Amino acid sequence: MSSTDSSRPASSESQSKKIPVVTFHRLIPNARLPQRADRSAAGSLPTRAFRYCEPATSASGYGYYIFPPISFSLQWDGRDVMWTWEGAGTWLPLKSAQFPGFRDLFDQVAPDEIREYSPPFLGALQEPGLIQCWTGIVARTAPGWSLMVRPPANIPRSGSYELYEGIIETDRWFGPLITNMRLAKTDVPIDFRADFPLLQVQPIPRHAYDDATLNNYELVPDLKQLAPEDWDDYYDTVVRPHVQEVRPRGQYAAAARKRRASESDGR
Repeated sequence: MSSTDSSRPASSESQSKKIPVVTFHRLIPNARLPQRADRSAAGSLPTRAFRYCEPATSASGYGYYIFPPISFSLQWDGRDVMWTWEGAGTWLPLKSAQFPGFRDLFDQVAPDEIREYSPPFLGALQEPGLIQCWTGIVARTAPGWSLMVRPPANIPRSGSYELYEGIIETDRWFGPLITNMRLAKTDVPIDFRADFPLLQVQPIPRHAYDDATLNNYELVPDLKQLAPEDWDDYYDTVVRPHVQEVRPRGQYAAAARKRRASESDGR
């Protein structure tokens, strides 16, 4: 979900009070904890891209990996969904399923008025082949920040399912961190591993996707309308590296890393 709220993140205040941008609460014991996303896209980027393609590595490392709380499998026949999990030994029809053993644990710990409201682990939605999955995590962000929930960046994706992307205002909504997926293959097991990222969540300031921000754009519809400073910048970006007698590789990556290090030192 998104918002047109125009509030701005209190970044300086958050830093002075050392408020984390995001806090992850693990509700399901033994589920793998979230971790910083990897600039090598979990080792899947080619070596040359990892060394020289700063846009790819920056996108890969932006955010946090979220893992399934257990290894499990789904199977869809075009109408009904079956599921099983590591150690279950059988397939079960999926409507709405609790994580194995979690409901009793939740009811033991939760206050009286919250008992019996443990979130389901998996649910088959009314649309054919659509599944909702809870990661076992609840997230809270600093004021003015939301979480983009998306597939892991630049990691090759399975052709058996497709994850939907969403933006959750996790500074206001303290609930299960879920994802929706569309199953794309029938009559074959679709496996999910507890040791491999299912999602990547990325903190974003809410004003970045406000209508007021996104509606503030300009179009230059013709090549002849480029200004002299635009041509100068194009020359520096595209032409100059080709006409240099000695052309260092990865100039953009080196400059971006140097600038990022300088900005970090100045904080």
